Parts: sequence; C-alpha cells; structure tokens
Amino acid sequence: MLDERKKKVLQAIVEEYINTAEPVSSNAITENHGLACSSATIRNEMSELEKGGFLDKTHTSSGRIPSAKGYRYYVDELLNDNDISLEEIKYISSKLETKVNEMEDLTKITANTISEVTHYTTVSIGPKATTQLIEEIKFVLLGSRMIMAVILTDSGLVKETIIKFDEDITEKQVETMNYMFNNKLKNQPMETIDRPLEEYLYDEMTYSVNVIRPIIEQIKKVLQEDNKIYLEGANKSFDLPEFNSLELAKNFINILDTKELVADMLNSGFAEDINVYIGEENEKQELKDFSVVTFKHKVNGKDLGTIGIIGPKRMDYSKVISVMKYINRKLKEID
Repeated sequence: MLDERKKKVLQAIVEEYINTAEPVSSNAITENHGLACSSATIRNEMSELEKGGFLDKTHTSSGRIPSAKGYRYYVDELLNDNDISLEEIKYISSKLETKVNEMEDLTKITANTISEVTHYTTVSIGPKATTQLIEEIKFVLLGSRMIMAVILTDSGLVKETIIKFDEDITEKQVETMNYMFNNKLKNQPMETIDRPLEEYLYDEMTYSVNVIRPIIEQIKKVLQEDNKIYLEGANKSFDLPEFNSLELAKNFINILDTKELVADMLNSGFAEDINVYIGEENEKQELKDFSVVTFKHKVNGKDLGTIGIIGPKRMDYSKVISVMKYINRKLKEID
C-alpha cells in the first residue's frame, strides 16, 4: 500500500507527534529521524500521505499530524513492539512476583503496573462469573435459620452470600446440601445455576422446596452481580496536553464514571488478544475522541478478565503494546 520511504516518513511523523504533541514539519523529520532525503522530498511525501488520508494538516501550522487512518497503519505495520527498557522489565517482574491470596488481586496489581509504566489510565474487570466453572460450593450453618454459601470458581473467584429461611435448618441438612450441590454442579459453568430447579435437584429433593428455593435464588442473585471495575492512574491523563480542552476532560471523567460503558469497552475484542480501537473505531459515541487498548489475560489457562488503557488518539502505542505483550508473557509463567 505504501512504499518504504512513505512508511518511514509516516512512522517518523507519528513518533514525533507522540513525543511533542506539536504538528510535525519536514525540518523536524530531517533533523530528528535521520532519513536520507531532503526536506523537499519529505514535504512531497507528506503531501502524498495527506492525499492518501494518513495525515491531517492543521490550520495553525504547515506541519502535519497523523489521522486515525495513519495511526491504524502505524499500529498494524510500523510500530516497535519491543519498546521496553531493562529498568521497566525489572519493575514489572518485581510487581508480578508479589504473592496474592486471590487471582482478583493479581488483576489489580497488573493494571496498576501497566499504568505506572505507561503513564496512562487503566481500567480492569474480572471475567464474567456466569462463564466460569464451579470448583466448589460450601454451605456453613450460621444459626437455626441462616447459612452462608461460599462459591469458588476455577479462576480463583470467591463469591459469598448469606441465606435466611422461614424454617429451621439442621447440620445434617447442610451436610446433605453440600454433597448434593457439589455432586450436581462441580466443574459445571456457573450459568448452570440459571437452569430450572428440577434439572439438577429433582431426584434428590428429599426435603422442603422452602429450603432449596431460597438457596438457588440467592446464589443466582450473587452470581449475576456485576464484576467490580478497578481504576488506576486516572490523574495521569490530565497531565497530557489534550486534556487542556475542558470538553475533552469532562467527557473523559464521564466515561470513567459510567460503569456500563467501561464494562462494554473491556468486554469487546477477542480472547487473549491485544485489541486497539482508535477514535471512530470505538463502537460507543462517547469514545470517539479517544483510543482504547484492551488486553485479555490468563494464568494457567484461567481467565482473569480484561485490562484496558484509555487515552488520547496521540497515544504511545509502541510503549503500551510492548508493555502488554511482556506482561502477557510473564503472566503465563506464573504457577
């Protein structure tokens, strides 16, 4: 699509603009990027790239800035995905070696690490509870009419809920329920609990539906609760010149405050891929002025959810993608 010289000029313009946030002139390319051609030749190439939709010309300068199409070509074809220093590698490794009690904590540590290294705002969300496999359900008698249910999934997610009854419950009944529920639901998707009561309890329903039904209803309720969304480094974005625009800054705050929007943003894309959405590529209108990079991560094959970076279209894609790829490799090494 582009010859080698145009590729080099486009790459230089994107990287210069990411570094300076100023429209890029041919002189800046000649002086800072070591291209073996004259300013006149670079100006001609810039003009051709503009005609092809890869660059935009600002009204305030003769310089050019990348268009969304230019950024997309850069991300797909030109960026260096090994843009990570030895110091950053050491920092990431030390953070990810932190001992955690729950996998959810590892997601928070990973999101914080990405924000610290890239200097962008990160958001994260755990995997959908209903798609995870049930590892164990444990019932504990708390009183004559109250039990606690603890649900453990294959990803390390722990859900707890208290269930109250209108009739007395015995320790023997709790033992029976522990056996019955685990026998029917162990290694099954959590969405199994959405099936009718009779599908998995019909044969063993030896005592009152008034006991079983509240358990089913409360477990379903706790599993349907939205995953928590964690936010890291929200203040970092406001150091960027783009956020001198009051309108853009207000829009950014509104996005972070809208839980459903953030969840939709993180749940888009493909499993185990790094997904990059630039400006108009975002499905939601609120995100049209931003770029979003999402990263679905796993440990030992277990889905830990998604981490995303949101920032201006003038994002340092090379740094962001390099950090995400390195972290992905490190996570796969965790036992």
